[in-house]
Amino acid sequence: QVQLVESGGGLVQPGGSLRLSCAASRFIFSTYAMRWYRQGPGKERELVAAITSGGGSTNYADSVKGRFTISRDNAKNTVYLQMNSLKPEDTAVYYCAANIPPYGPHYWGQGTQVTVSS
Repeated sequence: QVQLVESGGGLVQPGGSLRLSCAASRFIFSTYAMRWYRQGPGKERELVAAITSGGGSTNYADSVKGRFTISRDNAKNTVYLQMNSLKPEDTAVYYCAANIPPYGPHYWGQGTQVTVSS
């Protein structure tokens, strides 16, 4: 069974940092582009960041550009999201997804909660 398991979420003050991890198993991780999505309270799920299968190219939503960094370690079958300068509007459940362009995500994790509050 394909699995994507997110971890690293929690409660952080505005301006703080968190590092999310997504551990993949039971599929060929290195052949997939990876994405991070988030869904805040009462909001639609949105794409936050994306990285190519080899890790050579990244893209970010304008709302997180310059603050978040997506990376991956194919030897560990893990994708990361470093989140700096966090804002209350970053509060959401964050999901990782395995993607094959141009079809979109094929596999989803269960999500991890990030709450940014004083």
